[in-house]
Amino acid sequence: MTRLTDTRPLPSPSGPAEPPPAAGTGRRSLTDILADPRIRLGLGTAAVLATGLAARGNRVGPCEAKTFRLVNGWPDALYRPAWVIMQLGALGAAPAVAGAAWLAGDRDLAGPLLAGGTGTWALSKLVKRVVHRPRPTTLLAGTRCRGPAAAGLGYLSGHAGVSVALGTAVLPRLGRVGRAVTLSVVPVVGISRVYVGAHLPLDIVGGAALGLAVDATVALIEPQLSRAAHPRGAAVSGAGDIRAWSAWRTASGCGPDASRSR
Repeated sequence: MTRLTDTRPLPSPSGPAEPPPAAGTGRRSLTDILADPRIRLGLGTAAVLATGLAARGNRVGPCEAKTFRLVNGWPDALYRPAWVIMQLGALGAAPAVAGAAWLAGDRDLAGPLLAGGTGTWALSKLVKRVVHRPRPTTLLAGTRCRGPAAAGLGYLSGHAGVSVALGTAVLPRLGRVGRAVTLSVVPVVGISRVYVGAHLPLDIVGGAALGLAVDATVALIEPQLSRAAHPRGAAVSGAGDIRAWSAWRTASGCGPDASRSR
């Protein structure tokens, strides 16, 4: 009679062997986290509330004042390029960028760009009335103003908000070079507003947070509106957005599929 031999491996003294981790599991990267519009909405809203409370009462902290004077004191020769970059945060930038997306054939992106940019600009006017913070010329002596004097209230910066809303919406659709340019230019829009003496640093942070929140809101609402208007086309549009974020994460080397694409 043949004796059967048990070929099963003996258990490890330290306990049963753990199964190998599934592919794609592990800690989520910052890119994966920010790809969720609900997280962007929460972060943006929290930042608007925090900076808005800090800006009320015409308070300017020593750190904020020091940062403002540093940027506001840069050479006057930078004004012309700064003015050009600032236009990317103007109200007209929203229809211009949306029109460019439409002409490029990305009609699914044109609508969110227009809604996010104009919505951010409109909401910035409302927040200004709530917080009621003056411009730097009223709060800090020796402020250097370049170009036409900014009218109205300071907090928050509509230019910073519009540029962030547009940049966040278009970022997943861009290639590597386009992403690098966008991530470089968008912060310069806000910094330029400090340079020309139109805003304090908290105004810029609050504006950027508002743009992030508005873009996230549009990303959450737009598929619902598309589904109601075009039940079949909505699924295609939503799948296109998911593919765009996935392609961006993979190309950036941040997503779980990045190692397989290399």
